Amino acid sequence: MTSSAPQQTRNGTTPITVDRRPEGFAVVELHRPPHNYFDVPLIRDLAGAYAELDADPDVRAIVLCSEGRNFCAGANFGGDGERTEEISTDVAGSLYAEAVRLFSVQTPVVAAVQGIAIGGGFGLAVSADFRVAGPGSRFCANFSRLGLHQGFGLSVSLPRVVGRQHALDMLVTGRRVGGEEAFRFGLVDRLVPDGEIRSRACGLAAEIAAAAPLAVRSIRATMRAGLAEEVAAITDHEAAEQLWLRDTADFAEGVAASLERRDPHFTGG
Repeated sequence: MTSSAPQQTRNGTTPITVDRRPEGFAVVELHRPPHNYFDVPLIRDLAGAYAELDADPDVRAIVLCSEGRNFCAGANFGGDGERTEEISTDVAGSLYAEAVRLFSVQTPVVAAVQGIAIGGGFGLAVSADFRVAGPGSRFCANFSRLGLHQGFGLSVSLPRVVGRQHALDMLVTGRRVGGEEAFRFGLVDRLVPDGEIRSRACGLAAEIAAAAPLAVRSIRATMRAGLAEEVAAITDHEAAEQLWLRDTADFAEGVAASLERRDPHFTGG
């Protein structure tokens, strides 16, 4: 069965489509081009789509992809391009509760990452089991460049993928990592031509779907044991750190510098 119509919610149509493929996997696509900024309702609907697919025995893998130039530029606080910020404090708890649902899915997820995955969008990419990207893909945990603590569970999910030192490097510098470098240290699992990212992600999902489904879920459960619980615990800490940092002069400067497209000048205040 193939479904390409947006899923319906009480508040109208969410920008997510779910396409079940005959090869045994489903493509879940975000439709907020060109940058696919998220909010709490979108992440909630994404988690709901995952849960529905998790209960479908004909779906053995999920491809997460996005329409437009960038995979996901996180949450928008104004302007365009890469001017992003984590979601505001009053809804951080709701956002992170939905993030835990993403990490709790039992079906393997392959993220097709074109363009940039930044801030919370980077956290979304890391929540997947595998990332397929191209030389033009960019990954950025830009929190320190905003004067903010990381969120979306990256404190525990990122070290699991790339190791503590590479995670620390990305988090404390806030630098952008291109697809080729990301492939070298294990953040990207398949480095492919930029124009083939989605098709190759679907190819990987088909490979997973062709394997024994009970064994795949068993292996995955072992390899990801405790991750959802760790994310649930750490997001409380991440939200608390973000709360006090939002009141600092450095955070105000980081936001202003991002909006003005200049380097920030932090004073430690």
